[in-house]
Amino acid sequence: MTAVPDIDTTAADLRHKLADQLAGHGWLRSPQWRAAVEAVPRHEFVRRFYRETDAPGLTTWTPVTADLVGVGEWLQQAYTDDTLITQFDGREIDWSEPKPISGAHPTSSSTLPSLVVRMLEDLQVHDAMAVLEIGTGTGYSTALMCHRLGAQNVTSVETDPDVADRAREALNRCGYSPRLVIGDGLAGAPEGGPYDRVIATCGVRNIPQTWVEQTRPGGLILATLRGWMRSLGLVRLTVGHDGHAEGRIIAEEPSFMIARQQDAPESLGMLPAPDEGSTRTTPHGPDLLSMSDSGFLAQLAMPNARFFTMPADNGTPHTYVLDATNNAFAVLTPADGNEWTVRQGGPIALWDELERSLATWHTAGSPAPTEFGITVTPTRQAIWLRSPEGPSWTLPDQT
Repeated sequence: MTAVPDIDTTAADLRHKLADQLAGHGWLRSPQWRAAVEAVPRHEFVRRFYRETDAPGLTTWTPVTADLVGVGEWLQQAYTDDTLITQFDGREIDWSEPKPISGAHPTSSSTLPSLVVRMLEDLQVHDAMAVLEIGTGTGYSTALMCHRLGAQNVTSVETDPDVADRAREALNRCGYSPRLVIGDGLAGAPEGGPYDRVIATCGVRNIPQTWVEQTRPGGLILATLRGWMRSLGLVRLTVGHDGHAEGRIIAEEPSFMIARQQDAPESLGMLPAPDEGSTRTTPHGPDLLSMSDSGFLAQLAMPNARFFTMPADNGTPHTYVLDATNNAFAVLTPADGNEWTVRQGGPIALWDELERSLATWHTAGSPAPTEFGITVTPTRQAIWLRSPEGPSWTLPDQT
């Protein structure tokens, strides 16, 4: 009979190994945050979770608990540098008879620790600073901040009451009592402000003005900008006076789930009629929409668009780029050679906008996203290239 491992001893050893791994990759850089990683028991925040499998076909997740896989394996997985899913499609998981889940949409998780600690390091906190966290999730990152700064200095907002309740229970088990708020994270938490730092663990289409107003001048906001097609990157802004903030994209990789209040409409939009719009050739095919560099420009140029491909009756693939907010569209079909045909219509010529942005980007030497910055004012938010006086793109309005 296999002996059941001592949870506390095994977990402590796994935390030290995780800290070594994160430090070895350069993500965990300061002794204060390392002490937090070594102290906070992540397994208490992921007692039950799903992990993505490598099965072909639809994306599939498999359930993991101590009862299902054994205490040792559960702990091993809890301390891997992976994102562990704790909710799908905004609904609670039925753990009475857990089964693999396919084709669902994750809506809450414990983010991979390497990203968590990278963001915490990038937050540039000092002792006793007041921090506002947007998106409590499982509560693991909240606990790390409580350990580093003191629970009395941490406020965390979670929009989902069930997710918030689980986080509160886990935090209490670990001896942490931060200010936890159930509500709209985009509205912040004015009762705990002003804050020295604001950190968001969800993606946003723009920086809510409330976050700027609730941050003291000189404070920092760290958040992932993303759109309905893809992430733009992690931005860090310094807050000034009169509702202004400015900063830069400091990393390309983060791709958090978008804030539920800013999620895309369920409908992609109306398909255009076959004879609708004007047609021309273009050297750019639909691949550029999903490539890392040109996809970044596509998200800037067409902030409200989404795309998909489906075959016509004759089998020819058609890629539809649709803006459900104003019914603008572009339809791409293969043409002779390496060219494509684009048919576009509506109040905005979507493909023209994308080609202008690509031309600007190529003229500048095809710079990486980390050469872009952001300016936030009460009336406009813009992403700019290299300096605020350079080429710029307007972010979607706050809704």
